[in-house]
Amino acid sequence: MPEMKNDDAIYMQRCLELAGKALGNTYPNPLVGSVIVHNNRIIGEGFHKKSGEPHAEINAINSIKDEDKHLIPESTIYVSLEPCAHFGKTPPCALKIVELGFKKVVIGAMDSHDKVNGKGKKIIAEAGIDVVSGVLEKECRALNKRFFTYHEKKRPFIILKWAQSADGFMDRDFKPVQISNSLSKQWVHQMRSEEHAILVGKNTALHDNPSLTVREIEGRNPIRILIDFNLDIPKDFKIFNSEAETIIFNSMQNSEDQHLKFIKIEKENAIRQILDQLYELQIQSVLIEGGRFTLQQFIDQDLWDEAVVLKNPDLFLENGTRAPEFSLIPQKIQKLRGTEVLCFTNLGFDEYQNGSSEKFP
Repeated sequence: MPEMKNDDAIYMQRCLELAGKALGNTYPNPLVGSVIVHNNRIIGEGFHKKSGEPHAEINAINSIKDEDKHLIPESTIYVSLEPCAHFGKTPPCALKIVELGFKKVVIGAMDSHDKVNGKGKKIIAEAGIDVVSGVLEKECRALNKRFFTYHEKKRPFIILKWAQSADGFMDRDFKPVQISNSLSKQWVHQMRSEEHAILVGKNTALHDNPSLTVREIEGRNPIRILIDFNLDIPKDFKIFNSEAETIIFNSMQNSEDQHLKFIKIEKENAIRQILDQLYELQIQSVLIEGGRFTLQQFIDQDLWDEAVVLKNPDLFLENGTRAPEFSLIPQKIQKLRGTEVLCFTNLGFDEYQNGSSEKFP
């Protein structure tokens, strides 16, 4: 770990605050914030807002007022993730930093993407610029848990989510029932907007006819993913409407029709095949919304990173679809009016806080 001054931590924390403003909007790029400091005064700051648009460092540089631009060679640029070193939709930020001749560069976390992975830091150091990394590294990695999981584990970051009654049922007599309240529904829609994709199985699609959008809030609709081996879901169901790109995993066909993409897989070892396909499609995170059978497959194969259970402690349904078998103790419990939100982290897959389970805001 580098020797860290308090000022470095303060400015890196500001980078994290800026980066978080774009949560859900940068896929497949990571969340990155940047701050430029001269003599303990912030003269520029910015964050990456959307894939294809300028990166955080460039936005921070562009925010500097004309009368302060001459201060750049005497300034330190802070960035929550290692500056990129390759030409993509935008030029390499590492080269821009070298071109402008910053006095010092402070990096939060190194970028494990194959095209970066130390190359950005090397370019800056070889230009004679003082560069340090690892400042608030755990926090910087936690912010980009989706990005790091995708590149290091070669699969999307997986969040399980379901609602259940006090006695452990997901519906009443196998028919849909409102378990959570309107506030928690908005909270779930916010959660959807922050993830790259959302997945359900055939039974949930038939049972609930969900649209899987974020209609309760303003935000982007996630990519919808449906597992329907025999293509049983009627084409007039909401999941096929044009509100979002939709991927249908099935055993019948490979085809594309406007916003619909059909991908053929085998029924055996289906979950692993789905994750491999989603990795190839550069989908970095998936919210698994059920139902029980689909959720249980991810639980049984230990293929999950976080889980969120919305529980109504005052509702007893007595009969219906049982919630998944899931005996872990929540790391955090919060309340949304009468709904309890139980938050779990799969420590077997968690490398972002060195074993800490405090992952939820």
